[in-house]
Amino acid sequence: MRNGRTASLLAVGAAATFLSALTPATTFAASQSAAAEAPLRQYTQQNLPWQRCDAQSPATFQCATLKVPLDYSNPEGKQIDIAISRLKASSTTERRGILLLNPGGPGGQGLDLPVAPELALPKEVKEQYDLIGFDPRGVGQSSPVSCGLTDDEQNYERPYKAETFAKDVERARTVAAKCEAKQGDKLRHITTRNTARDMDVIRAVLGEKKISYLGYSYGTYLGAVYTQLFPQRADRFVLDSAADPARAWRGMFQAMAEGAEPAFARWSEWTAQRHKTYHLGKTPAEVRKTFWNLIAQADRKPIDSGGSPLTGDDLRSELRPELFHVQRAAERVAELKKAAEGTKPAPSGTPERAPDPAPPASGRAVPADNDAASAWAVLCSDTLPWSRDPEQYRRNAIRDKARYPLYGDFAANIKPCAFWKPGSEPATTVNNQVSALILQNRWDPQTPLPGARSMHRALHGSRMVTVADGEGHTIYGVANSCADKSATAYLTTGKLPAKDLTCHTTTGQEGKSR
Repeated sequence: MRNGRTASLLAVGAAATFLSALTPATTFAASQSAAAEAPLRQYTQQNLPWQRCDAQSPATFQCATLKVPLDYSNPEGKQIDIAISRLKASSTTERRGILLLNPGGPGGQGLDLPVAPELALPKEVKEQYDLIGFDPRGVGQSSPVSCGLTDDEQNYERPYKAETFAKDVERARTVAAKCEAKQGDKLRHITTRNTARDMDVIRAVLGEKKISYLGYSYGTYLGAVYTQLFPQRADRFVLDSAADPARAWRGMFQAMAEGAEPAFARWSEWTAQRHKTYHLGKTPAEVRKTFWNLIAQADRKPIDSGGSPLTGDDLRSELRPELFHVQRAAERVAELKKAAEGTKPAPSGTPERAPDPAPPASGRAVPADNDAASAWAVLCSDTLPWSRDPEQYRRNAIRDKARYPLYGDFAANIKPCAFWKPGSEPATTVNNQVSALILQNRWDPQTPLPGARSMHRALHGSRMVTVADGEGHTIYGVANSCADKSATAYLTTGKLPAKDLTCHTTTGQEGKSR
């Protein structure tokens, strides 16, 4: 659900009162809203000093910084920065409005998305919309948070082991304590609800009555929360690779473990049919036996992978998302098998990628742990309560490893949220009639299909396009998918499909309604 900057597109996420121009569907009294009207005007009427983002970007790509209240229930209090960018619509006659972009996370930086080479939006979309990128509060150039976390403390991929569980508990406690000590006054306000409110300030400052939106992964939840708070301000919303709003966020870790098991079964069948190529087994049962034998062998003696010894737990963590890409996973497991047999070392399982784009010349340096610190702020402060009892995590990890052997214990093991102080307000219940288009690959390792269907049920005005044999995370403008046609039509005409659709990558044609 999360990666840094635009990399999330390629990877494997206080009760406020607003002035009348920003009033969401909240339960607050009109008198409270009226009291907040004057203080919030200073935010909605800002004049932005746009400037070229950096020398390497097109001259038409402009950046600015606006102010928002840290705590919307106290708009006269502390302020934070929100860095935004803009690439104006290429047609003045066809221009419709603004399209806000979010790459996912939580913790993903979106400032460069309008010009990111990874995001190839169609010409007709760029003609109609100013593309608006932004770093969410606490992220990147938007008053970034930092807890001073070490590399080890930033790694949440921890398998359950009885002999190491006490260390896992202490590590989680330490992360929460460090964040509280360094950023305690800020972290409880780094939430999805407040980021959605920031989006509406962006809308008001840009002089728009409504926003359209394209959000990926965690960004789908952010978009859904915006539609819940500001249903009258939501125009055309595309939610790509949707998170389950009913399981945010502890449940989303567990959903990844649940989704890995059918993906493993599919991969076993696919690979068995190609035994002559991969030599991993002639039947699905033989393929599974080869796989688990490899895991057991790596636990006894780590396998050399490009100079990095990999244990069985390392392999479970690495291969879980890979198994959703059947060919890629078969090639990787075959390489590891040869390495385990001493034939040759396996190449590293971490694919090389280009470095993240440089920040704007006017930007500040981003703390090394900002991705992790901002992600935990949202995951822990945002939503349904996390258990405070370490023993519950132990029990759940033991149970889920038996249920979901690939990843169950990783997903259920204790996280810093067990020791995090509560956020500034309750979780958001997404349940509205706002129109939206949900795009979803059948084989998505990060936001599995059942979660997208849950999002669809919560947004009663939505339609859903499922790529039946689609593999991987994120679709529109990224994967050249059969779902792209529906998304482009919706953004440019406002017309949702008449029914939910299922399309197939093998034909490239949209097909049966679901």
